[in-house]
Amino acid sequence: MPSLAKNKKAFHDYEILEEYEAGVMLLGTEVKSVRKGDVSLKGGFVTEHGAELLLTNVHIGAYKPAAQNNHEPLRSRKLLLKKVEVNKIIGKLSQKGVSCVPLEFYTKASHIKLRIAIVKGKKLYDKKRDKKEKDIRRDAARELRGRKRG
Repeated sequence: MPSLAKNKKAFHDYEILEEYEAGVMLLGTEVKSVRKGDVSLKGGFVTEHGAELLLTNVHIGAYKPAAQNNHEPLRSRKLLLKKVEVNKIIGKLSQKGVSCVPLEFYTKASHIKLRIAIVKGKKLYDKKRDKKEKDIRRDAARELRGRKRG
């Protein structure tokens, strides 16, 4: 499943609790822009609207050849999930300090899918600890590569 766009900032800012795969209601020009990679998930989030979930604040750029028939780049888009999953996510969102963010747009058998996650914000000391662990893993891997060559 080739990735079309990733939200790298989400992995840095949030602790991921659960992940879901959702379809997204897109217009034709939006589909073409997403397939081209003209999408930014940074700052995007999922909101509840009645018994539906909406993808909000995700920028899908205008499709240049469409000229007048283009879409609104920052419009809210309905997420396509099973009713059980929607109810589960809405239940989790009612908890304090928990939100839902998009992680990645990708294709799956010619369909465009969105990976969303229930997340909890990281504290500054959690971010520092994660960075330190990442540095240690990188240094250890570098050390092993150096030993294999020499």
